Order: sequence, then structure tokens, then C-alpha cells
Amino acid sequence: MRAILAPYDKTGLVEFARGLVALGWEILATGGTQQALEAASVPVTPVAAYTGSPEMLEGRVKTLHPRIHGGLLYRRGHAGDEAEVAAHGLGAIDLMAGNLYPFVATVTRAGATFEEALENIDIGGPAMIRSAAKNHPSVIPVVDPADYAPVLEALRGGGVSQPVRRALAAKAFQHVARYDTLVAEYLRGDEELPAELTFAMTRLEELRYGENPHQRGAFYRFDSVRTPAEGIGGAVQHHGKALSFVNILDADAAFNLVADFEAPAVAIIKHTNPCCFATGDASGPGGLADLFERALVEGDPVSAYGGIVAVNRPLDMGLATALRDVLSPVHGGRMFYEIVIVPEADPEALEHLRKKSRDLRILTAPLGDPSRPRLDFRAVRGGVVVQGADVSEDTALDVVSQRQPTPSEVEDLRTAWLVCKHVKSNGIVLVQDGMLVGMGAGQPNRVQSARLAAEQAGERARGAVCASDALIPFPDTIEVVAAAGVTAVVHTGGSIRDDESVEAANRLGVSLLTTGVRHFRH
Repeated sequence: MRAILAPYDKTGLVEFARGLVALGWEILATGGTQQALEAASVPVTPVAAYTGSPEMLEGRVKTLHPRIHGGLLYRRGHAGDEAEVAAHGLGAIDLMAGNLYPFVATVTRAGATFEEALENIDIGGPAMIRSAAKNHPSVIPVVDPADYAPVLEALRGGGVSQPVRRALAAKAFQHVARYDTLVAEYLRGDEELPAELTFAMTRLEELRYGENPHQRGAFYRFDSVRTPAEGIGGAVQHHGKALSFVNILDADAAFNLVADFEAPAVAIIKHTNPCCFATGDASGPGGLADLFERALVEGDPVSAYGGIVAVNRPLDMGLATALRDVLSPVHGGRMFYEIVIVPEADPEALEHLRKKSRDLRILTAPLGDPSRPRLDFRAVRGGVVVQGADVSEDTALDVVSQRQPTPSEVEDLRTAWLVCKHVKSNGIVLVQDGMLVGMGAGQPNRVQSARLAAEQAGERARGAVCASDALIPFPDTIEVVAAAGVTAVVHTGGSIRDDESVEAANRLGVSLLTTGVRHFRH
């Protein structure tokens, strides 16, 4: 029996090779693999000696040879193949273990050149892996060092079964497909929506279930050479129960909201919608703890119970103490949260917050760059819709009413506009002094969202501003929020009845502004 070993990742290589040699296998190898085995005193035949052909083009051509691919691909027991193998003196290669050059690590390194990228596009490795995987009924393909021990155990027990070979072949093709996907992403540069598109993802964990207990679920990280792992995809869990499917969606929504703000920001999310939010100066004595308490008290503390807390600043002792000890403004007892997610955490503050509950999930996640272009994916039955993400950007606010907004109203309007971007459509939010005081989301008509936001805000709506995630089609939305005490409204604009909305704003003494930008979130 003969094996060719060519893994870039040398984890477990020597032990695997020794195990094969102990079973009577001949080992073929090239380059670094050959050197590693020779250094460990493992018998190895250089590929060049086996093929009778030297390595060429500075190592670009090593294994691309009939003696290698013929030995991997010929069908055992097939009369024609067996005759050709005998005629050309090709020997069988019964196992191929390999994984590929570190393309992603190379191209994401600071200062990496295009020439370096090209040299790290593996050719021989994928060819051998695909040959072995194609012929897996006769050849064992191994791309994951974690499979070395099970394969050795099976060989010692009489052989690797066909179901296991098929599973190894599937893993091999997936390994090459992921690699090719990332190479293609790098080479196409800024082209976002090519005619053919594949995704590269790595499973981080299997979940207990999906959105509901009868659904299966898993959490995958999106792999990319253009966008580093950030947000929930790059999170590290420091404490608490395993994340659920819904937890991941909510944590993503919460962190995306606070990541959109340069100033300190705190959000509490429930079912992917913000129920509490505050942004502003956190340099005073109370710091982030004050901002958190303002968000909780002025927002929707009923919904906040059992929610997800996200902050765009490192967890400090003050915030940890507030998260641990603050009482519910509604229920009286200590507030309960499913998750706290922050970009970083002071070790002492993290240890302090751990004492709140053994189940509280505490995550740190890279904020990333909210303005960096990236893709959003949404699965539909039988397909996937893909779009450029609704990234953060400066938006002009054009006043279309007689009343001009005050500087403080403009500041709140900008906050409301960003918050509204993270609310399910039709979305209406009310903000005052940097705090979310009312929110209406997911209604089939906009005026109903406005009624819900005004009802939630109550007296806090007086002097607040309002943002609508899209155009206001009828003046009734303005009439509802103005009756609640709102003094300024921003929306996309562009309705055929915009004149009626402007007239209503002028009649009610409300400032009305447009952006020309829409933030639908379905």
C-alpha cells in the first residue's frame, strides 16, 4: 500500500506517517513534508524519485505527473484501467493526505503583494485532493488532521468502510471548494455581485435547535478575504450557557446598532428590534452605567427584561455593576438579560459580571468598520437574495417645512435616523436627548407603527423627534406623532402626497425633514 502525504498544516503528520509505516505502507512526499518526515526518522520516498521527474519552476510543478494522478485515479478491477496501468508501469496510490497553502493568511497580511497572492494559490494540492476524492471507493482522501487517528484505527481494524470514505471525499471537495471560493473573491476585487457566486463558511457550533425546538440549527462564520471576522461572527463567549439560534440573531442586531455610532451607545434588543437605546457623553462620573440606566428607564423596560444588551465601549466596573445590580423599573427585582455583548472587557469587570448569573452569556466581539462594504444574504425557498449591506453613511437632512429644527433636535434626528435603520419595517422611532423613548415596528401600515411608538412613549413624546425608515405616504403619521408632542420628523420623502405632509407639518408647527434615503428592514 502506498500513500502520498502533502499537508501544509503539519499537525499530527509525523504520528500519522509512523502509523502508516507500522502497517507496512510506503510514504511519498515532497518539500516541507518530506523534510519533516526525514527529520523525524520516518522512511519516506521523495516524489521526484518516484516519478523520475525533477521538481520544476521553483516547485510549481512537483506532483502534476501521470505516476501520481494515474496511481490515484485508476479504477481498481476495471479491465481497461488495469491494462493501462500495467502498460505504463503506474503503481497504485491508496491514500492521499493533504491540505492547502495559507492563501487567506497571506492575502490578509498587511503589505501582502499581488505576486505573493498568486504564489499562494495551490495547484498541485487541490488536483491531488480532487483525484483521491473522485476515486474514494479505492483511495482514502484525508484533508483534516482530526481524521488521522480514526483512519489509522480503521486501517488497523481491516480497512476504511465505504460510508466513511464517502464522508471523507465530501469533506475533501468542500475543503477545495472553500479554498477556490476565497481565491475567486480575492481576484474579483470590488465586484460585489458576480454572475456566479459561492459562499465560504465555517461552522462554529451546532445549536440545540433552530428558531423553534423542532428545527435543526447551526452557527456559521462567514469567511472572507475582504471582510475580517467582526460582530457576532467574530465573537468570543466568556461566560454563560451556549448561544441559541434566536440569541445569535438578537446579539447580531444589538451589536450592529451600537456599532453604527461613534459616540458611546447602549442598546437593549428584543426579537431583533431595539426596545431601549441611549447615546451620548459617557465621560462623567457615572460613565457607561449612567448611559445604560438612561436607556433602560426612558425606553421600554418591560420588553428589556430578558433582552440582549450591547455596548460599543469596553465593559468597565461601573457598567458591570449596573448590569448586575440595577432593578427593573417595572417589576422591582433585578433585571434579567440573556446576553451582554461588548467590544472588550476589563478583566475585573468581566469577573464581577460573571457573578450575576451562571447562565448570563457574556461576549466580546470586534466592532469592525460599520462603513466597510459587505454583503447581506437572506435565504428564500429555493434560493438566496444577496445585497450590499445597508452600511453606515452620512445622510443629508433637508428641511421642507416652515419651522426650522433646533440644533438639539437635529442631533436627535440623526440619532433617530440611525436607530430606525435597525427597526423592522414599517419602523417609527421617537428619540429625545439621545434616548429611544418610543418605537413601533413590523406593522403593515406606517401610521399604526406611529401609534404604537406614541403610546409607548406617553409623556416622554413631548419634545421628542421622530424618524420613519421610509417615506411617509399620508399626513396621518405626522398628525399622530404631533398630537403626542413630537416637534420634528425625518423621513425619506418622495411620496406623491409629500405636499400634504408638508402642509400638515406647517399646520401643526412641526419641523419636517427628508433624506432621500430609505432604510427598509424586512
